Amino acid sequence: MPFLNATSLASMLESALSTHSSTLGRATHAHIIKTLHAPLPSFLSNHLINMYAKLDLLNSAHLILSFTPTRSVVTWTSLIAGSVQNAHFASALLHYTNMCREGIQPNDFTFPCVFKASASLRLPVTGKQLHALAMKAGQIGDVFVGCGCFDMYCKTGFWEDATQVFDEMPRRNIVMWNACISNAVLGGRPRTTIHKFVEFLGVGGEPNSITFCAFLNACSDTLNLELGRQLHGFVIRYGFGKDVSVMNGLIDFYGKCRDIVSSTMVFDRITRGNDVSWCSMMAVYVQNDEEEKALEIFLQSRKAGIELNDFMVSTILSACAGLSGFELGRSVHALAVKACVEGNVFVGSALVDMYGKCGSVIDAQHVFKEMPQRNSITWNAMISAHAHQGHANMALAMFEEMMSSSSETRPNYVTFVCVLSACSRAGAVQKGMEIFESMTTIFGIEPGEEHYACVVDLLGRAGLVERAYDFIKKMPMQPTISVWGALLGACKMYKKTELGKIAADNLFKLDPNDSGNHVVLSNMFAADGRWEEATLVRKEMKEVGIKKGTGYSWITVKNAIHIFQSKDTSHERNSEIQRMLTELRKEMKEAGYIPDTNFALFDLEEEEKVSEVWYHSEKIALAFGLIAIPPGVPIRITKNLRICGDCHSAIKFISDRSDLRQKLESHMIESKLKLEAAEKEMMMN
Repeated sequence: MPFLNATSLASMLESALSTHSSTLGRATHAHIIKTLHAPLPSFLSNHLINMYAKLDLLNSAHLILSFTPTRSVVTWTSLIAGSVQNAHFASALLHYTNMCREGIQPNDFTFPCVFKASASLRLPVTGKQLHALAMKAGQIGDVFVGCGCFDMYCKTGFWEDATQVFDEMPRRNIVMWNACISNAVLGGRPRTTIHKFVEFLGVGGEPNSITFCAFLNACSDTLNLELGRQLHGFVIRYGFGKDVSVMNGLIDFYGKCRDIVSSTMVFDRITRGNDVSWCSMMAVYVQNDEEEKALEIFLQSRKAGIELNDFMVSTILSACAGLSGFELGRSVHALAVKACVEGNVFVGSALVDMYGKCGSVIDAQHVFKEMPQRNSITWNAMISAHAHQGHANMALAMFEEMMSSSSETRPNYVTFVCVLSACSRAGAVQKGMEIFESMTTIFGIEPGEEHYACVVDLLGRAGLVERAYDFIKKMPMQPTISVWGALLGACKMYKKTELGKIAADNLFKLDPNDSGNHVVLSNMFAADGRWEEATLVRKEMKEVGIKKGTGYSWITVKNAIHIFQSKDTSHERNSEIQRMLTELRKEMKEAGYIPDTNFALFDLEEEEKVSEVWYHSEKIALAFGLIAIPPGVPIRITKNLRICGDCHSAIKFISDRSDLRQKLESHMIESKLKLEAAEKEMMMN
């Protein structure tokens, strides 16, 4: 390398920093040592410290600092800024202290850095001390220093002090206003955001993309669709109609307000969308229970060459979980491994959740154990996976482990919903009530409607239906749909028809158009032999125009989805399905299974009732699975409505009796061989 003067070498250090090339930076440093005599010019030392600090090579930066005899505020600020940029906040404050000990006064670049460090460490006392020093130094009036101070107070929750700093600022730029508007959203004060935005426009401010996105977040938090639409018009008029970040914000806003049509319209009009655009559109569909469309968007993004990232993978895994798409979820897992994002805590949590909801607790546990880092979402997903599969003891063991000293994560609102659900499925009434009481006494978490619903379900499943009703009457809040729904389900299970009628009447008031509540009440009357009342409920449904959703069961075989309804005979392999159903019924009867005819919802003879429950959609799907899926491969059936008690018992009976399934599979193979032989003979003839 030819001889370069100090100015050229400083430019090369800046180039190394801008390209994030530590190799170029070290090579330039070596050339400086080789060609320039010590001590180095102070500006060159400052460049070296700045480069090493911002490239997160703090040991090298400290070494340069120790060899710099004349240190200025620029020297120290370079080191402080680099420390803050790389999240070494405690080191930044230590360097600031050492600078002050040398009698060097901070400037308008130093204060914003140390304000950010104290905010990130949640040290409001330190922040207040810095505020006092900035006032003493006459720097607080600077717009950047004032903005840093304001942001520090917001991040540490001192809203009154933040407001005072904001009001006393002699001059406010767009950065200051954006900090004010954004922090109000982050602090859970969306209405303040809206007022500040209007105030900003009132003083002649010109909003940018950050301002618009913060305002849209406030509209999302308040579900204020009309106000967001007004802003959309303002955005177009103001010339931001092609700004990708603002358009992404609009997609997210409309999605959270459940206006999927507007989200899709905005997405389709983006000429050059980025990965955030695609992720936002997927999230909109997932949030609004349109998982199939989310998967379509995901496939389109793959064709468009959009790179996978952690947010995209975790979003599409949520779609797979919503659809119970086990095989599809495994494929996405493979893509996550290939993209090297499976170690991300959010992706890992989504994987645990997906495997848990698809019934594969073993896979969920494997992902959980392999995760390098876990947060509350991860723990909640794993506890929920065990609870969902009825592994109550495992769920409670996970809860105990989460509370142990070895875990850095503490239980939160959702954790207790998962744990109480596990207690409910296990019938652990005493344990569940103890955990419910501990929420406020030990953890300081106020129970919400979900927790009360879980307790009602806990008592109801254990047969303590009257006690569950007394618990509802003592609730400190108005019982919600989920609370009355849990009681209605328990009344149906234990044939508490009169109390069930009370629960149903309350549900009709809260949600008169939900067909499910009417159907449960009708079924409860039918199971109790009160056919006239059951017919009357069905008649009332027809009169007010409430239609019961059709029950479907579906099963995936060789990338094709096969859908069945009750008494379905439309499948192309119907003759084989019927033969398998007959064989299944015969073998189960011989093994001692007795159908529960209480789930026949019509006034029929006993034999007709047996036939009625036998041809439910999930049993037909099971019969097809037995003839279409190879022996030893799990059969996964999905249903859009709750499974009936007889189907649940029947499938559980088959699953528990491995000899029965082996016999059926042997019968299937034998029948297949006979059919193939008959076809072969016919061809020969």
